[in-house]
Amino acid sequence: MDEKDRYENGMTVRRAVLGDAHVDRTLTKRNDFNTEFQEFITRYAWGDIWTRPGLPRHSRSLITIAMLIALNREDELRMHLKAAFNNGVTRDELKEVLMQSGIYCGLPAANAAFHLAEAVFAEMEAQG
Repeated sequence: MDEKDRYENGMTVRRAVLGDAHVDRTLTKRNDFNTEFQEFITRYAWGDIWTRPGLPRHSRSLITIAMLIALNREDELRMHLKAAFNNGVTRDELKEVLMQSGIYCGLPAANAAFHLAEAVFAEMEAQG
């Protein structure tokens, strides 16, 4: 696969997982400083890793959420909590990941993730 194909495949997966609105917002914010980084993310995170056949997107979502909790990356966690539903993840499955993160990432991290998830769910419900 060449770089162009990797980018196009990555953009397809990125849009499927994160939604067109999110991706379109990131594209409108591109500038001379961040364009290469945005292309890098699309090619490698979405075009190389998220397209691999070894795990379904559902599993990749759960794994990503767990890692973001461990790393305390609230903005990315918020984005991936929303995106998880596009991959068929349920609230109950998210709850189980958050519960397990309490043991492996620490109670403060899990507590913060529960609060964030509740806020994300409320936002999603308000939007319909």
